[in-house]
Amino acid sequence: MRDNNDMPGHLVRRFQQIAVAVFRAEAEAAGYDLTPVQYAALSAIGMNPGIDQVTLAGLIAYDRTTITGVVDRLVQKGLLARNPSRKDRRARELQITEEGMRTLQGVTPAVEAAQGVMLRGLTEEEREEFMRLLRKAITAGNELSRAPLREVSADEAKGS
Repeated sequence: MRDNNDMPGHLVRRFQQIAVAVFRAEAEAAGYDLTPVQYAALSAIGMNPGIDQVTLAGLIAYDRTTITGVVDRLVQKGLLARNPSRKDRRARELQITEEGMRTLQGVTPAVEAAQGVMLRGLTEEEREEFMRLLRKAITAGNELSRAPLREVSADEAKGS
């Protein structure tokens, strides 16, 4: 029988625990109350103003049914606004607020620092190789995910 501590699934889960803890610690030390998913959503909306929640979920590889809670919390914090779509009465366009933009700009150095902390046991060459292999494994398994990463067309990103 194989040692659980040497299985990819276990190691990925442990690394995810570490990554979230490091992200939260760095963000809190910088004075921000954001989760990694909230940061990813805020960043994606900042780069794609006017997208809807379904498009956002695809952009950050997050479950479509639970993205609503993420967006709700960002709206409650005053970082995002939901506006009626001009093209589809049922849809809402997401816009980053001025406070959201200040938060995104302010927290980004802490997020970048967190990335270094997560990989601190690796040399620069090992970090590059780790990232290459991680991207390769994720690409190969993307469609197996409940929330696959989805490429978004320019029209979708503009909310068209």
